[in-house]
Amino acid sequence: MTKQEIIDRYVFFTAGACGPCRFGMYEAEYRLALRNSGFDEFRVLLFQQGGGLNQAEAEAGLEMNLDFFLNILNAMNIGDIINDVDYQIRPFEVNHGETDRVLDECMDLLQDVMRRKRPWTLEGKLASLLGNTGLGGTAEYVGKFLNQLYGDDYTDALNEVRDRFNAIPIDRTRVKPVVKITGEFWAQTTEGDGNFNMFKFLEKEGAQVLVEPVGTWIMYMIHQAKQQIKDERGLELAEEGVSKWNLAKVFGSHVTARQKLAKLTAAEVVFKREYHRLVEALGGIAHHLTDQYELQRLGHPFYNSRAGGGEGHLEVAKNIYYSNKDLCHMVLSLKPLGCMPSTQSDGAQSAVVTQYKDMIFIPIETSGEGDVNAHSRVQMALGEAKVRAKNEMKSVLEEMGVTLEDVREFVADHPEMQQPMYKYGHRKGLVGVAANFVVHAAERLKAERQATVAVG
Repeated sequence: MTKQEIIDRYVFFTAGACGPCRFGMYEAEYRLALRNSGFDEFRVLLFQQGGGLNQAEAEAGLEMNLDFFLNILNAMNIGDIINDVDYQIRPFEVNHGETDRVLDECMDLLQDVMRRKRPWTLEGKLASLLGNTGLGGTAEYVGKFLNQLYGDDYTDALNEVRDRFNAIPIDRTRVKPVVKITGEFWAQTTEGDGNFNMFKFLEKEGAQVLVEPVGTWIMYMIHQAKQQIKDERGLELAEEGVSKWNLAKVFGSHVTARQKLAKLTAAEVVFKREYHRLVEALGGIAHHLTDQYELQRLGHPFYNSRAGGGEGHLEVAKNIYYSNKDLCHMVLSLKPLGCMPSTQSDGAQSAVVTQYKDMIFIPIETSGEGDVNAHSRVQMALGEAKVRAKNEMKSVLEEMGVTLEDVREFVADHPEMQQPMYKYGHRKGLVGVAANFVVHAAERLKAERQATVAVG
């Protein structure tokens, strides 16, 4: 492929961000790197947090219509869910490297599905009939929306991906601490030198990484937009000097605000529905989107939920949520050096940790000191998380009256329990995959033994 073909056929699509952050600097660095490598004309598209999709330069060369946005939505959601499942399977794979191999195959498969899929269009006699009445555009818009809600192109592809992942044998009896990743948007959702390859490092050190989906950030933006509408409702009337007794204008302002809230609520419902539909198509083991209203309730006492910038109250709220819900042993916050919103969150985290004594929380900045110091700090915190995971498993084995060998022998006789998509539930008070799985396996083992005795 020639240089000009690359420039004509591809774009770099990434997220923009809040004022305090340095995504503008990131964008400048991307463009500098492209210019230095001879790709000065290569297009960089930004999805801005406060303004939708925006092309920094005048000519994007793309038609940013409904089809474009739906494709971006589907690609992003599928990427989130695949990433989640990948990080759930890899720490427990029996054959080293098999998960990454299957992931590469599945990404090629999904890429082909997305390339072949064509936008839904209104065709035939119905198109002509509605076109003559002037309703053609509206009908096509509705048709595209319904096709998104009920089409099976992506769910069928994810069913095939599910089957490929499900063929990977795993051993859930391995005791691994669960580490939840939070922090600055870019650092928590990427993997590379920008965050000292922290995810790979954690897995190498024997941890299971609980990654953060981009979908949480999208739901947060919708939630914040709704909150702003509620807070500012009626203020425009005060600015214009409209009397509160001017019932017509007061009522009109109220109706306008309600209409905006209704649209955003519909967006919340649709986005969540589409995300969870894809989760189920991929076996149902990926995590569902966290409820933004519960996160607001948890985080607001420590970090005002009206404060914008970066992840806002989410870092504080997620620390409380994932720790109190028994979803992780440790929370790791990643950020670039000097990231102001995340640093503000760290200040509030001291009060959080003081109130919730059992939390293990550690913030890491990708500073000029390099990865050695950062990895060392993480190792120290991870050591405590490993102790908790081991004690958790020890308590479970004692409570259930079985040994790890008993469980492993039982699982060996039941191959379905070695499949990644096998569901076993989550017990309150237990965090680790191994501990929860052993409880389920021991209960099933005892039930089968009792059934055998009863029959005998």
